[in-house]
Amino acid sequence: MSPLAHKRAFVTGASRGIGAAIARRLAADGAAVAVGYEKSADAAQALVDRIVAAGGTAVAVQMDAAQPESVQRAVDTAVAQLGGLDILVNNAGIWRGGPIESLTLEDIDDTLAVNVRAVVLASQAALKYIGEGGRIISTGSNLAERVPDANASLYALSKSALIGWTRGLARDLGPRGITVNIVHPGSTDTDMNPSNGPRAEAQRNRMAIKQYGKADDVAALVAFVARDEARSINGTGLTVDGGANA
Repeated sequence: MSPLAHKRAFVTGASRGIGAAIARRLAADGAAVAVGYEKSADAAQALVDRIVAAGGTAVAVQMDAAQPESVQRAVDTAVAQLGGLDILVNNAGIWRGGPIESLTLEDIDDTLAVNVRAVVLASQAALKYIGEGGRIISTGSNLAERVPDANASLYALSKSALIGWTRGLARDLGPRGITVNIVHPGSTDTDMNPSNGPRAEAQRNRMAIKQYGKADDVAALVAFVARDEARSINGTGLTVDGGANA
């Protein structure tokens, strides 16, 4: 039997990049998946079609992570379409970088709304449905633990906040048999941070394994944490960065 057979998962920010890889992997492992997206409806539907063509079950669910009502509605919609919820993957996120003096109030508010508040609200909404054996997994960043370059302060702040949230929520939900973890990708070859981009060589030089990770590497770890075998992995961060933070 597939390791995630009969499980139902909602992955936010899943129309591309790491989120799309997570959705594909969870579906390949047997889960029915709701593909969360904000504006890229065509990309989300193309991913749904790909999963279905491979024999899986998937639906697309629109969610604006910056809007509290949209987050609540998206979770409820995913549950309605999947018939329940066992796994929530908080993957939606944005980057606002630059010297601290250049960051606007809008930059600060947007970053905290999407990268932090939406995680709290989605988790809160999902807990109406997730029962024993459930999983809440968030996408963090290796920048939450080490910031080797300038101009990443705000992003690092937002991802560091998720470490505290993960640890605290793991304590809260442990008695209910629900685990809470965070996966920290490092430099991953996506359209947002391509392995041949202008910043790529500097990032590669910080790695012990001097090659960019793949989105599928992150997805594989998320999928393992979602399995029953990972029941004792709880309240922790797992880093996938080629040893950049070693």
